[in-house]
Amino acid sequence: MAEKYDLAVVGLGYAGLPLVVAAARNGMRVAGFDVDAARINSLARGVSHVDDISDEEIAEALASGFVPATDPDVIAGANAVTICVPTPLRDSVPDLTAVLDAARLVAPRLRPGALVVLESTTYPGTTTDVLMPVLSQGVKAVGEDFLLAFSPERVDPGNPAFGLHNTPKVVGGVTARCTAAATALYERMVQKVVTVSTPAAAELTKLLENTYRQVNIALVNELAVYCDGLGVDVWEVVAAAGTKPFGFQTFSPGPGVGGHCIPVDPGYLAFSGRVSGHPLRLPEMAQEVNDRMPAYVVDRIVRLLNDRRRSVRGTRVLLLGATYKPDIADGRNSPAVPVAELLLDLGAHVRFHDPHLSALRLNGHLVAAAGSLEDAVAEADLVVLLQPHLDYDLAAIADIAPLLFDTSGRTVGAHVVHL
Repeated sequence: MAEKYDLAVVGLGYAGLPLVVAAARNGMRVAGFDVDAARINSLARGVSHVDDISDEEIAEALASGFVPATDPDVIAGANAVTICVPTPLRDSVPDLTAVLDAARLVAPRLRPGALVVLESTTYPGTTTDVLMPVLSQGVKAVGEDFLLAFSPERVDPGNPAFGLHNTPKVVGGVTARCTAAATALYERMVQKVVTVSTPAAAELTKLLENTYRQVNIALVNELAVYCDGLGVDVWEVVAAAGTKPFGFQTFSPGPGVGGHCIPVDPGYLAFSGRVSGHPLRLPEMAQEVNDRMPAYVVDRIVRLLNDRRRSVRGTRVLLLGATYKPDIADGRNSPAVPVAELLLDLGAHVRFHDPHLSALRLNGHLVAAAGSLEDAVAEADLVVLLQPHLDYDLAAIADIAPLLFDTSGRTVGAHVVHL
């Protein structure tokens, strides 16, 4: 007979692991399933692989009864199951392979009346049209034999102010009973639960949140290119606009967008619009703008060197900050990759430094990591600041670098040029 758990979390990545910790901290008996045996073995030893979850928190969860497993039978004893698996885009089309694989594992193991919540980012209709038929297996009735809801993860890696416990949790169930059960589950872990009428509304909520960010980042990125042509400081303009106490929220330009949400979620929204016959042009155009930023950064580098009668070919370029955002150890979809690839194609000698990453993987090869930061900055012909990690003494870097191209607008100095 399967051991009984309050919650089984399927997928122990950046979304699933915080759920495990929160549930265990609030007295819930938790099991975690993942297909990655190395990840499970690491968790069993009390070692975290997620930035915002410490080894101490994993140890506390284990002491509270958390069971990490590669055996899907841990699902069979759970009152509730959350599915937190990756949902990437492949050629602008959502890849729900991991969701379907998880559903096929969960379906035969669901105990009567168990709750299933999908947390993976996806397009509206996935919960009811893709997940529900697999879970029902043609004979189980949703709302009676099992309960089903969608609740988008809202994890912001590296954010010290907002985590799972104090970020409102949006929940949309297939039936009122499903919504009530999902609400009760999350109320044990978070300060506030916000209910919406359907899973589709909850699915769309997540897409709107990150499309909003994508569109506004694209706006200031286009403004940065425009200001370059005008000879106007874009950072001065953004800062001045930010003094307005209403009607404006500050977004900053940069070398491109990365991570697991902003480059992906608007693509899900755009896909849904296309297949429904209601194309959403703004998200698609915003993606195009942000995708062009690494090439724009390299164009600016070429012009900076040309102004100094230097060629990119043979120039020693040091990239500082190769993660997709500051102060995390996550390089997914980082703009550092296309920037490095374009510079290498032009014949530059490229190295990188990042206190959070040991390797920068490009197509087929690795960029050499610098050892001593101070020596690497002094030896470079051009330093490109992509992510202003707190570990960096930006003033010192600006003093040492012979030429610093700062895409973050954080530094000042005689040899500093801003995006």
